[in-house]
Amino acid sequence: VAATAGLTLASVALVAGGAAAAPANDKPRPGDVEIQLLAFNDYHGHLEASTPGTIGTTQAGGAEYLATHLERLRQGHRNSVTVAAGDLIGGSPFLSGLFHDEPSVESLNALGLDVSGVGNHEFDEGVTELLRMQNGGCHPVDGCYFPGAPYAGADFQWLAANVRNEQTGKTPLPPYWVQKFQGANVGFIGMTLEGTDALVAQSGIQGWKFRDEVETANALVPELKKQGVEAIVVLLHEGGAQTGSYDQCDGISGPVVDIAKNLDPAIDVLLTGHTHQAYNCTIPDPAGVPRRVTSAASFGRIVSEINLTISRTTGDVRRDSVTAVNHVVSQDVPRSAAQTRIIDKWKGLADTVGNSEVGRITADIKRRYEAGGSDDRGAESDLGNMIADSQLWATQANGAQIALMNPGGLRADLLYARSGAETTDGVVTYAEAFNVQPFGNLLSTVPMTGDQLHRVLLQQCQPRYLHLGVSAGLTYDVTRQLNGRVCTPNSIEVTNMRLNGVPIDPAATYMVTVNNFLVDGGDGFTVFREVDPALRVGAGIDLDALNAYLRTRGPIAPPGTDRVNELG
Repeated sequence: VAATAGLTLASVALVAGGAAAAPANDKPRPGDVEIQLLAFNDYHGHLEASTPGTIGTTQAGGAEYLATHLERLRQGHRNSVTVAAGDLIGGSPFLSGLFHDEPSVESLNALGLDVSGVGNHEFDEGVTELLRMQNGGCHPVDGCYFPGAPYAGADFQWLAANVRNEQTGKTPLPPYWVQKFQGANVGFIGMTLEGTDALVAQSGIQGWKFRDEVETANALVPELKKQGVEAIVVLLHEGGAQTGSYDQCDGISGPVVDIAKNLDPAIDVLLTGHTHQAYNCTIPDPAGVPRRVTSAASFGRIVSEINLTISRTTGDVRRDSVTAVNHVVSQDVPRSAAQTRIIDKWKGLADTVGNSEVGRITADIKRRYEAGGSDDRGAESDLGNMIADSQLWATQANGAQIALMNPGGLRADLLYARSGAETTDGVVTYAEAFNVQPFGNLLSTVPMTGDQLHRVLLQQCQPRYLHLGVSAGLTYDVTRQLNGRVCTPNSIEVTNMRLNGVPIDPAATYMVTVNNFLVDGGDGFTVFREVDPALRVGAGIDLDALNAYLRTRGPIAPPGTDRVNELG
């Protein structure tokens, strides 16, 4: 927990409906304790300044700049705590992902992070690996990356209040963390979204349940109060979206709204993540009192600053004094020397492998994007279709006829212009391919009926529509009705399914290749679970398939986005 001196920043935010919030009473009363919260979320191992992207037109993010912004924001605050709302690891760029996100944790330690809730990506490699990330020790397969210097673990505490062992009912990590500031206790509850089990490979979470966020947090309130804690902050890896700028709250929607409306009024602040969106809201609690709800986009591009005043008399947060502002982590400040040393240390190991050429492309092969710059997982993309093509090609020996790719597994684009150590345009390096598919998922080819395949395509209609990448030869028509990003049940129709021009027979069997995340029913594609696991034919790692496809079949051209015919 930081305790430093210097400048204090104030803010004005917007309420959930988009109108200006009532001005905070920023005059502390005698004996009140002032506490600054600095929050971010969905870091995903984005240490290097070249990977996070922008906020609007401003280049933002990078651990070297994030560290400087945090230090400057802490100035003038006797009591400052730095917190996060999950997905600090997993789905990370090459520099961190290659080393099982040990670089990410080392970077976060140096940033002065104090506590974080877990997110779904903390479970990408399972509960056992998450515990190693917390406690330290060498990777069970890859070992120690630096002889004589085993991985030391996280200096900050991950919290997992709504993750429970099916047999014991215990959490793998503490449910909450209590810190005292000048005699005032503040409790932090950390949770991932209840739907985490549909977002990660099942093998790593067997025996664990992810419980309702509201029920979990509300049940902990009496327990915290018994310990003399009246000021309570929730670090939640679930979120929403709004249409305003990064420091506004214009038409906030998504799961966070109902969660915020139902959390116990004793909870004072809700810091969120997961959707990679930025917002600064006030949403009434069940007692009708406005409560601050924020999110800091992703990849370290924004820091949310929330200033609390705690009454010495009651020990509780004075809601009328809460202020919040979202700060862009611009790249126009000095770089942190400590973060530079961490990046250079790991790049020395990574570059030898990362700079090697694996294949070539003829033009950009990209995901689709929304107007605000976020990747649009609800649209057919060149990259999704190309990855499906690579997986179909790699599993021909299994008799594969079709391959499908989930859009959330695509984490970066393949760009034609040279960068880094490449000598010419069109070269794809190992690092660039890794950044596209960093999860190391295993491929399987499974027998599915035409009816099951049809029902899988219908399951693209979810709270947020998820457009599967499809391999060459598979075509279909789709009619869908979306409310923004939301696809409600029975609002999608899939017709005219064909394979190489021949209508798909509902009763016939087709061999379909997918990764282990999908075959386990991830992202809500539960039809895959109907296939007997004993019928799965293994096919190696998805990244190996992509690299072999690029090397053998290249140069690869963008495959186009005309395999799915959008009728409405």
